[in-house]
Amino acid sequence: MCLSIPSKVVKISEDETMCTVDTMGVKRDANLMMMEDGDVSLGDYVLLHIGFVMNKIDEEEALSSIDTYKEILNHMDEEERQRAILEDDECAARGATYTEEIKSNEGT
Repeated sequence: MCLSIPSKVVKISEDETMCTVDTMGVKRDANLMMMEDGDVSLGDYVLLHIGFVMNKIDEEEALSSIDTYKEILNHMDEEERQRAILEDDECAARGATYTEEIKSNEGT
C-alpha cells in the first residue's frame, strides 16, 4: 500500500515545474505539473503520489498527520521500520514501471 505523508515544500524551481519537499527529514524532488500555476509556495504542506504533488493541505492538518505517523513509527521495532520504508520505495505505482507506462501512452 502506498501512503502519502504530508511533506513541506522547501524549494521551488525557477520555472515552477519542480519542487523539493521535506518528508519527516527526507528530502526529495517532486513534480508540480498537476497543480495550478502559483498554487504552491515555500512552506506549504502537500501530498505526493508517484512523485507528483497532488494537492496542498492545511498546516494544522499536516502537522497532526505527521504526529500520527511518528506515533506509529515509535511502536515499530527497527526491522519493521526498515521493512515499511523498503515496501514504500518498492510501491508498484512508482519507478521504472510507471515511467514506461507514461512513455507508452505518449505514443498513442
